[in-house]
Amino acid sequence: MHVVGWALLTIGASHFYMRRFDEAVAKLLLASQEDPSLPNPYRYLAACYAHLGRLDEAREIVERLRSITGVVIPELSYLRSAEQRALYLSGLRLAAGEAT
Repeated sequence: MHVVGWALLTIGASHFYMRRFDEAVAKLLLASQEDPSLPNPYRYLAACYAHLGRLDEAREIVERLRSITGVVIPELSYLRSAEQRALYLSGLRLAAGEAT
């Protein structure tokens, strides 16, 4: 991913954790266009859409993610904040159709 893509992913993730999901979506869509082969922008997008109640879009993103990697819900120990982990996991699980 190019520097611009990483920056957009970082900004999108920051908006996500501040629960500004609409703003996050805009940045994450741009990040995913920068390098469509990287999974993280799609993971955050799916979680955003799920938290926005846009489950059809969330599930479409999960399908796209599954075409890139078999890992929809990654290991998240790098997230020190339990609140951030819970927000991310609940969105991903909802998007993936898993029970939370």
